[in-house]
Amino acid sequence: MDLQLTDRVYLLSGATRGLGRATAEALVADGARVVVSGRHAKSVEETAAALGGPEHARGVVADLADPGTPAALLAAAHDAWGRVDGVLISVGGPPAGLVTEMTDEQWTTAFGSVFLGALRLAREVGAALGEGGSIAFVLSSTVRQPILDLAISNGLRPGLAMAAKTLADELGPRGIRVNGLLPGRLATERVAALDAAHGDAAAARAAASQHIPLRRYGLPEEFGRVAAFVLSPAASYVSGVMLPVDGGALRTL
Repeated sequence: MDLQLTDRVYLLSGATRGLGRATAEALVADGARVVVSGRHAKSVEETAAALGGPEHARGVVADLADPGTPAALLAAAHDAWGRVDGVLISVGGPPAGLVTEMTDEQWTTAFGSVFLGALRLAREVGAALGEGGSIAFVLSSTVRQPILDLAISNGLRPGLAMAAKTLADELGPRGIRVNGLLPGRLATERVAALDAAHGDAAAARAAASQHIPLRRYGLPEEFGRVAAFVLSPAASYVSGVMLPVDGGALRTL
């Protein structure tokens, strides 16, 4: 299938590793240009180089919690290629823990990046997109089913999913699509750290795999291909969807 990505330009936050990086790789492989961002200059520089350098990828050091980030990403895309066609909004997961353990400061800090930072980027990029534009949020399976020791994610992700669906209503008349992606147990550094927190990472992974119909963790590149499709013109009539990428782990409809 031709995803019609040649020469299209996408912004990706949190794209120096994990699911954002995998999506950037899938987009570039199909002919798109990308602006990737992250908080650390070295990893941003290395990621942009690995994606093919200035012809294919530009890097911006930015924090999603910073109100200036959307303008910086948009400027980088327009300066390099004169257009923006969409954005993948990914942000690192908030700290793990129970509701009874998390402090007000942890909730407030997470809200600034996981919720407000993501929504701000979507709002400001949405204002700059034209017909055919696409916005995709990287959320979590916690949108539909809580995970006991991920209280902050359980609290913030469902609200962001509903905001994304509302944004799909608002931007739809302009021909702009908004969707959410709900990753489950994918083999990222974040999930590896969560498994290690149980004391025996291999045992935690084996136990979690038993609750996945495919009986294994997904690979970042498997997510990246789905995200690239959802962002692409090939998915031109898909909007307002919260799409699980979890090997069948979610039992909800």
